[in-house]
Amino acid sequence: MVERPPKRVLTGADLKAFSKALANPVRRDILSYLGKHGEANSTSVAKALGESTGTTSYHLRKLANLELIEEIEDRGDGRERWWKSRPKDIYTPPGLELTPDEREAMLKLGAFKLSHDLGLVTRAYVGYDSSGGWNQIYRGGLHLTKEQITSFVEEYQNLVWKYVTEPGKHPEGSRAMAVRLIVVPEEDHEESTED
Repeated sequence: MVERPPKRVLTGADLKAFSKALANPVRRDILSYLGKHGEANSTSVAKALGESTGTTSYHLRKLANLELIEEIEDRGDGRERWWKSRPKDIYTPPGLELTPDEREAMLKLGAFKLSHDLGLVTRAYVGYDSSGGWNQIYRGGLHLTKEQITSFVEEYQNLVWKYVTEPGKHPEGSRAMAVRLIVVPEEDHEESTED
């Protein structure tokens, strides 16, 4: 189990840089690779992704600037830097005022995430019977206040962090699992007419 890091709230310029970085497919692939293998240098990442070492070195440094990965100081020979994922708990508060270019970056990233998540949902349903228990689907409904929603989401996040393992040190027989929580009002208007 990995200790849950402090929640990092992204706003302003940090939010724009983070959204822009994750909209880049090479950076997403690097994060995925490090999440699976734990540690890597630009050469091993370049070979796995079919990119040049110059390209992967550049993107690794950009991800380190965002504190999504970190250099392994006691590894390497001075020429080749080694990197590992950093545990992260990143959050953008709802209702945040965004500049037009920040909003555009968020929408592009959101569109990518939505496309990816729709593919996951389709796979979960299509392969449900043949997954041998790997695909789990749960749908529920609750009546909650805004304060209860905040508490519910925090408890959910704590539960997820209970099962997080170090990249490259995942339990034998484990698989990378996509876990999503979406909390949204059933009604399309702000206030329910029910008591």
